[in-house]
Amino acid sequence: MGSNHEAHHEDFQLKDTNPLLGEQWPKGAAGPARPAVGGGIAGWLGMDKPSSTYDLVEQMFFLYVRVVKAKDLPPNPITGAPMDPYVEVKLGNYKGTTKHRTNPEWDQVFAFSKSRVQSNALEVYLKDRDMLGRDDYVGRVLFDLAEVPTRVPPDSPLAPQWYRLEQRRGGDAGYKVRGELMLAVWIGTQADEAFPEAWHSDAATVRGEGVASVRSKAYVSPKLWYLRVNVIEAQDVQPQSRGRAPEVFVKAQVGNQILKTSVVPAATLNPRWNEDLLFVVAEPFEEQLVMTVEDRVSPRKDDLLGRVQLPLTLFEKRLDHRPFVQSRWFDLEKFGIGGAIEGETRRELRFASRVHVRACLEGAYHVMDESTMYISDTRPTARQLWKPPVGVLEVGILSAIGLQPMKKLEGRGSTDAYCVAKYGQKWVRTRTMIGTFSPTWNEQYTWEVFDPSTVITIGVFDNCHLGGGNGNNGGGGAGGGGGPPARDARIGKIRIRLSTLETDRVYTHAYPLILLTPSGVKKMGELRLAVRFTCLSMMNMVHLYTQPLLPKMHYLHPFTVTQLDALRYQAMGIVAARLGRAEPPLRREVVEYMLDVESHMWSMRRSKANFFRAVSLFSGAAAAARWFADVCHWKNVATTALVHVLLLILICYPELILPTVFLYMFMIGLWNYRRRPRHPPHMDTKMSWAEAVHPDELDEEFDTFPTSRQQDVVYMRYDRLRSVAGRIQTVVGDMATQGERLQSLLSWRDPRASCLFVFFCLIAAVVLYVTPFRVVALVAGLFLLRHPRFRTKLPAVPSNFFRRLPSRADSML
Repeated sequence: MGSNHEAHHEDFQLKDTNPLLGEQWPKGAAGPARPAVGGGIAGWLGMDKPSSTYDLVEQMFFLYVRVVKAKDLPPNPITGAPMDPYVEVKLGNYKGTTKHRTNPEWDQVFAFSKSRVQSNALEVYLKDRDMLGRDDYVGRVLFDLAEVPTRVPPDSPLAPQWYRLEQRRGGDAGYKVRGELMLAVWIGTQADEAFPEAWHSDAATVRGEGVASVRSKAYVSPKLWYLRVNVIEAQDVQPQSRGRAPEVFVKAQVGNQILKTSVVPAATLNPRWNEDLLFVVAEPFEEQLVMTVEDRVSPRKDDLLGRVQLPLTLFEKRLDHRPFVQSRWFDLEKFGIGGAIEGETRRELRFASRVHVRACLEGAYHVMDESTMYISDTRPTARQLWKPPVGVLEVGILSAIGLQPMKKLEGRGSTDAYCVAKYGQKWVRTRTMIGTFSPTWNEQYTWEVFDPSTVITIGVFDNCHLGGGNGNNGGGGAGGGGGPPARDARIGKIRIRLSTLETDRVYTHAYPLILLTPSGVKKMGELRLAVRFTCLSMMNMVHLYTQPLLPKMHYLHPFTVTQLDALRYQAMGIVAARLGRAEPPLRREVVEYMLDVESHMWSMRRSKANFFRAVSLFSGAAAAARWFADVCHWKNVATTALVHVLLLILICYPELILPTVFLYMFMIGLWNYRRRPRHPPHMDTKMSWAEAVHPDELDEEFDTFPTSRQQDVVYMRYDRLRSVAGRIQTVVGDMATQGERLQSLLSWRDPRASCLFVFFCLIAAVVLYVTPFRVVALVAGLFLLRHPRFRTKLPAVPSNFFRRLPSRADSML
């Protein structure tokens, strides 16, 4: 049983890999000579690999075909009408087609993978779309792969050329026909500029709208600002009900964010608040700030007294805390007696009441859109305040192995995997590999690094939006019936903290993809990466370790914890919504998983994990205390004698105390250098308390908010939470009791105890004044290290005295 558990735990460990990366020469060297363009079939077959900037991935070769346009096409031979042409590119059993265009201009790129080539000839057909479903053949262009040139960036793009169409005759070489195609055909790698937008033979089964969702893309998070609205006061607020003074508050709304001021306790027509309301907004500013002044008529009824709608571009952008933002008065669009509530016909409209507001867009803060524990960017919003980068992060997403089937396709399991990486404001998404449990991406991405104390997150997902035509949706695809919309399924994610990486070193590891499901923890496969962190300025990087992690405004004018949590949640929602509107969209479930939206939710498992993290943190201090207790009780006579000698040396030469402490830590650091970690940290199932978690605790963690479970289950969980909270309450109460006893020493709550302590302090002051410090330290040390025959098992006198002191626990109900 023990060996099985160890093997199971070993399965979640990081593994070293040795991939054949693109360039293997030393940093700074010129590298291997690049072969001339036009290397022909030799480069295609891998005999002479051209160099590229992709040195953290295995080079993959593709045959690229760019179909630009056609000209001089003949009319339809039957109807005489202009053609509705399209182009079909065929290589072996793989075939790709352009869209039908009356104007024959396509500018579309097709990429055929070398690993799936089954032919030595490339055929490009031009066909005329027939409304009856039988397309007419017009002509073709034939290429011999041995004659296709090789191109690797930074070579200039290959210029397209005009090719005359040929007509087939009995399979023999045909004669020229009317019409020409502008084409460019070359052999390249995944470093080619055409790679992200190209149609890939690996995804030949995808049709329709699903084609866009399989391509690799880079995204940029929207630029987020904090909007600070200081509601100062209002004037001439008239209630709808005559004869009563209003109880007024202000409600402000930006998009779906709604905040309210407090209700002015004293009934007045000129209420004053001077309260800050904070929102998260994103460029371009599409929403408006809507402020309403309302009257609290009853606990369940609020009357609308006035309203003003302000565009966000009206407010100035503040880059520091020193500029004073000018306040402004805004007239309220007011409803008089008998006026209609918002959305109905307005009977009376006049401008009388005003609201006094000071608002600005804060550019000196960093807008939190992810958990502070896994933050990937610390820069302020305003670009003027950015400092130069200190490094470059390069990540090669190589492949995955052993992925689990995520959906059913024709009675068997299938997975269409893609990766998403997020660091700073830049998101990247690899292409989707269709129908394989061992996808190979070999895509490399680069980020600028402004702070090494940041984290990059890489997630793997199953694409469930490939369109209904190919059947890859399984039971929950986009083309399936009237069920709920498909969601890209999570396969797993990893995090890498940049400060744990050595500079200029390439890390090649296979990271376990671990997913926590309602049935328990599960390994979904392994993700193979190549990671390199390059330092641009070591002096600037060392200087960063002396600076605050966040911009200075977070410390000069900090937000409360409650405000930060609310603002972070709103920022996550804005980022998910904006990225979901891109083409192809980065879907909300993907963004929320990458940003750890649910990390603040209650989890018994995470609570246990954090508790044992705290226990392990103090285990070193506990071990040191046990060692010192053994020394004091003379468990090892030689060790106790050495401690006595050290005590005497430090008492005779007290100036050696601090140098000794720092020298000791220096020696420990040198000793631990030999055993320093050789690989980045990864997800630890044991530390996360995921291997021994109870099924009901997992079910509670995956429950919705508010809960959707049955009433008896909720009662049981509530009672369990009360039990846990009761123990925490007891511990907190004990800590408060000890602190209150310490305070009572001089508070005369117990007059006899305070009298004894005061006279003890007087006697101690006199003794310490007339006695040299070295003598006092020597006597105290020898008393502490006295032999067990001079000890008693009863508690010491100071402990007895302290435990008798009163606390405020007696006053608790």
